[in-house]
Amino acid sequence: MSLAAYCVICCRRIGSFAPRSKSRTPWRNIRNIIRFTGSLIVGGSLFITYEVLALKKSLMLDTQVVEREKMKSYIYVHKAPVDRLDNRGIVWQARKELHRAVRKLLAAAAKVLRSPFADSFSTVDIEDHDCAVWLLLRKSREDDLAARLQAVREMSEAHHWHDYQYRIIAQACDPRTLIGLARSKESDLRFFLPPPPLPSLKEDSSTEEELRHLLASLPQTELDECLQYFTSLALSESSQSLAAQKIPSHCDHIEAGGGLQLLQRLYQLHKDCPKVQRNVMRIIGNMALNEHLHPAIVHSGWVSLMAEALKSSHIMEASHAARTLANLDRETVGEKYQDGVYVLHPQCRTSQPIKADVLFIHGLMGAAFKTWRQHDSQRALTESAVVDEDRYTTCWPKTWLAKDCPSLRIISVEYDTSLSDWRARCPMERKSIAFRSNELLSKLRAAGVGDRPMIWISHSMGGLLVKKMLLEASKKPELSALINNTRGIIFYSVPHHGSRLAEYSVNIRYLLFPSLEVKELSKDSPALKTLQDDFLEFAKDKNFQVLNFVETQPTFIGSMIKLHVVPVESADLGIGDLIPVDVNHLNICKPKTKDAFLYQRTLQFICETLARDLEN
Repeated sequence: MSLAAYCVICCRRIGSFAPRSKSRTPWRNIRNIIRFTGSLIVGGSLFITYEVLALKKSLMLDTQVVEREKMKSYIYVHKAPVDRLDNRGIVWQARKELHRAVRKLLAAAAKVLRSPFADSFSTVDIEDHDCAVWLLLRKSREDDLAARLQAVREMSEAHHWHDYQYRIIAQACDPRTLIGLARSKESDLRFFLPPPPLPSLKEDSSTEEELRHLLASLPQTELDECLQYFTSLALSESSQSLAAQKIPSHCDHIEAGGGLQLLQRLYQLHKDCPKVQRNVMRIIGNMALNEHLHPAIVHSGWVSLMAEALKSSHIMEASHAARTLANLDRETVGEKYQDGVYVLHPQCRTSQPIKADVLFIHGLMGAAFKTWRQHDSQRALTESAVVDEDRYTTCWPKTWLAKDCPSLRIISVEYDTSLSDWRARCPMERKSIAFRSNELLSKLRAAGVGDRPMIWISHSMGGLLVKKMLLEASKKPELSALINNTRGIIFYSVPHHGSRLAEYSVNIRYLLFPSLEVKELSKDSPALKTLQDDFLEFAKDKNFQVLNFVETQPTFIGSMIKLHVVPVESADLGIGDLIPVDVNHLNICKPKTKDAFLYQRTLQFICETLARDLEN
């Protein structure tokens, strides 16, 4: 400003000079012009130089600070040292600038062609190898379901990314993308952030005491008598009692009372006790049946834990995690898997179309996994022999059948049974076959059973439940699809006409106190005879196949009693083939190897019965 003012004053002085003689005026004017022009040029140059230096100083960036700030934005970034980056040549700098120009051109074109970048993404200066990450993130948030599923599939198949790129996805993805990645078989666990820090416990309190307080705070008005009874045992069975809580309002109370964080603490404290961890996952799976609790379950970090458990080599842990994640996944799963209903295959998202269902129903003292393990050594049919579940390492429906028939959905059902009323159980509970069949039928319909062609596979008392469920479904028009889609039934030593175990138990009933389930298996049981007659009448005009297996060897009951649990004449349904097998009652559904007759004949029946459906 001062320089400009000075120039103006000088010009006015030149203009105000009185005219002199013509000979001296031109030279004097030229001298004045040269003097003022030189001053103007020198002053202007100094001013411009000063401003440029000041501007350069104000805009100069410390590259080391920038690199440190970059590393703060991510988790576990492994970057090359800054001095090593500075030593890169001019070719690398030119290549980087070229890539940046190309990215700007692509971003401009992308805005014209449906904007693949979000507004927040399009202004970010990202490296060339990070474009795919942000494009997949954008794609995973589109309105089109197919595009979202494709984005999640591409993320799960990415195994060449840097560690920080997985962490970008972990921090930037939305809950449905996170659940989709958790249910993808090939997903890297770096996609999942560690659960948030757990709140500290109250002073002079423990996790178990907090669980008891939480359980005691649940309202008891909506509970039936048995749940009230088990809740009263909370001091000794906190996790078991919570696992029984399936009432939506109770799930809301558990979440509001910090139960998700408390259960996570219990889960982490008992890493050496798979049974406790399975009970905790069972609770989370029950809570996931309520969709309004999904955000709380995701934000508490349970998806990361379930993703890790799903990759476990232990079938029971993986199956509990698969059930929970399936209940959370509303993108690709329309069914809900209630307590005791487990999908053995497929446990992850798959592009393989599912064309039919195979259901496994265990029998007395059985379970969803251990009943269908491989053949092992003689094992007594007592409650004390059913304790060590961790020794059951194989489940042939999951390991063999799923590979031989990948287009099947394989479901295994679990329900509680007891040989004797000596066992600590609900004193008001008297679950008959009719009661259990209605309960299981409701759960299976919620899981979508009946929507596809299906085969029932049952062992012992489970076969009676299958017969009862089909009879009950035949009486309800809304369940007609379940009847029409039943293609076949396999019975493994099912006591259609009663069991000698029931006869033995009744004879010493004052010592054994047999349970209602055992009493219903006796030969003179009216309910059993009515069930058999009604089913034969029902099956006459139905177009489904039946295959019966029966044991020929006795089974040890305890260490002293040897008993033929289901004789050949009792296993004869009167429909379908009856095949005697040289095994006992426990091992009739446990093939020794994949090439064993039991498995191969079962596989043949499934393939032949579902041949038309699997081809279509």
